[in-house]
Amino acid sequence: MKLFITLCFFLFATAVSAQELAPDALVKKISDEVIEIIKQDKDIQAGNRKKIDELVDAKVLPHFNFSRMAALAMGRNWPKANAEQQKVLTSEFRTLLVRTYSTALSTYKNQVIEFKPLRAAAGAADVTVKTQVKQPGTAPISIDYGMEKTPAGWKVYDVVVGGVSLVTNYRETFNAEIRDGGVEGLIKSLAGKNRSLDTQASAKPK
Repeated sequence: MKLFITLCFFLFATAVSAQELAPDALVKKISDEVIEIIKQDKDIQAGNRKKIDELVDAKVLPHFNFSRMAALAMGRNWPKANAEQQKVLTSEFRTLLVRTYSTALSTYKNQVIEFKPLRAAAGAADVTVKTQVKQPGTAPISIDYGMEKTPAGWKVYDVVVGGVSLVTNYRETFNAEIRDGGVEGLIKSLAGKNRSLDTQASAKPK
């Protein structure tokens, strides 16, 4: 899971104009640039929390559609949340993913990313960018990115690793939380998880 999240970060962790590039070209450009930065930044490799958090906040967020990801993760339960609850859920879900990216960022170990040819109709606004991650001593891992074209450019709304969807994976947990405590129960659970991750991060040397 850490490798998966780390590579998700690599592929979308630098700000470029998404409107200028096709989605697969965007992924490759960002991947090449960010991996080079990480290779050269000893502080990030060593797990410097402040630098990692700043990098995540500045670079990764613009490339993900967190509101759609939260809605997909909630599935049929999304309409049960009112507008304010949906706003809070999106914020907590984003925080959860960002904290996970930050925790995993320093685990890069010279993985090689192979990009598959993009198969999409001309003018398509919803595409899948397919990649394969190779690392010595382990089997290749497929990581596919569901991307949609928005007025702000191409955004990621799902990540599928080894055939398992990120949003679908969260959906099972979210549905269980809602069954037990309703929408407010899920919000409290996510907030508690995020506080726990923050506490763990604060306890680590910077």
